[in-house]
Amino acid sequence: MDRSATIGVVVALAGIGVGLHLDGCKVGQLLQPTAALIVFGGTLGAVVVQFPFAVMKRAVAQLQPVFMGSSDPAAALIEDLSRYAMQARRNGLLSLDSELEMVRNPFLRKGLMLAVDGSRANDLRDTMEMVMQTEADQEDLLPKVFEAAGGYAPTIGILGAVIGLIQVMQRLDNINEVGRGIAVAFVATIYGVGAANLLFFPCAGRIRILMHRRQVLRELMLEGVLAIVERTSPRVLEAKLAVYVEGPARKPVTLAGK
Repeated sequence: MDRSATIGVVVALAGIGVGLHLDGCKVGQLLQPTAALIVFGGTLGAVVVQFPFAVMKRAVAQLQPVFMGSSDPAAALIEDLSRYAMQARRNGLLSLDSELEMVRNPFLRKGLMLAVDGSRANDLRDTMEMVMQTEADQEDLLPKVFEAAGGYAPTIGILGAVIGLIQVMQRLDNINEVGRGIAVAFVATIYGVGAANLLFFPCAGRIRILMHRRQVLRELMLEGVLAIVERTSPRVLEAKLAVYVEGPARKPVTLAGK
């Protein structure tokens, strides 16, 4: 489980908080509900205009693996594919039909289904590569949601600051309120710039990394299914797919029952 994103946000906020304390400022001075409402509400509205709700829902769902981490399934996939390869060599491809309902990954299930239905290797590859490209195109929109939010947030922060300055200009008769009002006005800018550079853009970058890894795992599954169709030895399949396991997690994969 990689939770470096959560650690990074905590470190960034702690660094800013300590810096404010050393400079004699109070963190409470930055807690302005009005500024937060303008920046985050305005940013959310702008993103909703740009992206459909379905895309936004999928993008928000990506925050869980970003901050909570997730285990890499490559080793487990290789073990399953090796078991399917051994079963197909012993009992034929049709014997895998009973396994399809237990395959949770829809991409792998589709590939095995085509193999069981008797698709030739070239036809299976062409079909699954089209599926891979379609899924990659759909996933490419997910980080763009956060990139768009990172672009809008600073501008809306400036808008909030201008709104605050307008309120200050209306109170010029009370000079004691002017300085405090200006400080409050610029909190919106801090929220906008901070949210963009500490949250939205980093999340977009991490989601791109996760999407790339998922595409690599699809390649692993495709190569595994093709090896099964071509009656490749399970041991050769293991050795071929082992390169897809990430460095620290790489370990020998043993065949089921051994």
